[in-house]
Amino acid sequence: MTQAAGYARVSKAEDQDTAPQIEALEAAGCTRVYEEHASGGRWDRPELHRLLDRLEPGDVLAAWKLDRLSRSLKDLLLILDRVEKAGAGFRSLTENIDSTTASGRMMMQMLGSFAEFERAMVRERTQAGLRSARAQGRSGGRQPKLSPHQQTEVITMLTAGRSTADIARLFRVHRATISRIVNNFAVKDAARTP
Repeated sequence: MTQAAGYARVSKAEDQDTAPQIEALEAAGCTRVYEEHASGGRWDRPELHRLLDRLEPGDVLAAWKLDRLSRSLKDLLLILDRVEKAGAGFRSLTENIDSTTASGRMMMQMLGSFAEFERAMVRERTQAGLRSARAQGRSGGRQPKLSPHQQTEVITMLTAGRSTADIARLFRVHRATISRIVNNFAVKDAARTP
């Protein structure tokens, strides 16, 4: 049997109540309403996932506004993809979007196009930034925890017999940092040896 399931959400930080959303969802014909107090930017929202897991073909997931479902376009599209794969529809009451209608499906496709455009723009900006940094002699990645001089001291101490744990404590770094320095030194040393 086809059912409308509503999703109502307010952020924990906000001093808000879900009651107005629930009223609107029930007035729109929702027989089940899943209520959540969590940030819309978080993916780990148990009530939302419970609702998505229970959707059946022909059901409709309703939300008061799109931003109640998610504040991230990427996450919104993932949610709507799960709704579609369940054979269900989506309805946003405030924005008057209904994916069970032709105009609603067109709106969903436009959202998908905007998301794809946004991803392409981010990629282009990232690539341009990396090219600019390389042209200025900078390379990407994290700055080393220890200076080249300190790294040389680490190798000297290891050669003298000090333990990795002692050296890590002395330089206030994790033992893995010391291991990386040793591995990098070994690779450079092997490259120098004919």
